[in-house]
Amino acid sequence: MAASASLGEGAVTQSPVGWRERWLGLRDRWLASPAFQRQAARVPLVRRIARRRAAQVFDLVAGFVYSQVLLACVRLRLLDVLAEQPLALEPLAVRIGLEPEAALRLLEAAIALRLVERRRGGRFGLGVLGAPLVANEAIAAMVEHHGLLYADLADPVALLRGQVSSTRLARYWPYAGAADPRLASAAQVDAYSTLMATSQPLVADAVFDAVDLDAHDCLLDVGGGDGSFIVAAARRAPRLRFHHFDLPAVAERAALNFARHGLGERVHVTGGSFAADALPLGADIVTLLRVLHDHDDASVMTLLRAVFQALPPGGTLLVAEPMAETAEAQAMGHAYFGFYLLAMGRGRPRSARRLEQMLGKAGFVAMRLVPTAQPLQCGLMTARRP
Repeated sequence: MAASASLGEGAVTQSPVGWRERWLGLRDRWLASPAFQRQAARVPLVRRIARRRAAQVFDLVAGFVYSQVLLACVRLRLLDVLAEQPLALEPLAVRIGLEPEAALRLLEAAIALRLVERRRGGRFGLGVLGAPLVANEAIAAMVEHHGLLYADLADPVALLRGQVSSTRLARYWPYAGAADPRLASAAQVDAYSTLMATSQPLVADAVFDAVDLDAHDCLLDVGGGDGSFIVAAARRAPRLRFHHFDLPAVAERAALNFARHGLGERVHVTGGSFAADALPLGADIVTLLRVLHDHDDASVMTLLRAVFQALPPGGTLLVAEPMAETAEAQAMGHAYFGFYLLAMGRGRPRSARRLEQMLGKAGFVAMRLVPTAQPLQCGLMTARRP
């Protein structure tokens, strides 16, 4: 009889060894064999596969260095300078504040990563991966922010064993480890609120393209940060009313933002914590934008039940966040967010299937995964209170 280990999502059920397991064991022994690797590199039929996989393994080893090349490009504004016009080495070195030899080293690295490319006349211009990054404040801010993550991952084994008493990311996100996050000060929420506001358009556009906000009367944005999403939604749906709910210090920032945009009469702002305070009533759609994956399962269930209670029968819940096991973005979920949230101190990446299970447990029905243009950045799921 098969035995099952209760390890939560992703748990593996032990079963008798069948033909597939025997084949996978044989495959693993082949791939691990130096003799097989040498032979594969010489056989025309498999040589390309062997070389591609060797390059993929090297990319795993060198990934940190690649990220630091990107960081240097962002900090020196190399891509922004090249967006103005392609330049030769000498004037380009002057513009980014490096000696020509150092500038050439960075340029050659950026060329290898397709951030930059060579142009005629010895000039350098934007590459196919560099061009989309130009003037993209969200990506630039995240690249800078990742310095905290890299420092926390200096000893990943110690992090996994719980031997790191305090991390930079936990201090950056003060609600992550606070006994009462409602006590966070304005200074403590300033940095992360600014970061989230900078990247909010990536999520907002996905929501607006997928959901008809005009079909609703009032929207409650839980964990709404500085209110950037509501500001954008108010332009899309002129008759829609809003509730905003976040920690008191964050809610104060949002209220000022709404006032600057002339939305004071359309938005009701509430400061609190969903773990201790009831959510405002009166909305027929609730949005959770990049909120659930920041929290452990017990906290997520508390939040989902609170949303369920806040919605009227027939009300809609919309969840927007990167989802694990997303097609063509497999590494993003468990590899990237799994370790980011580990360093942060709480939360976990979840697949769409896992979110459906949790929504069903909270009482929701009609769960639907909504296609988006950029699922790597944002997955969307809707559900309804019966």
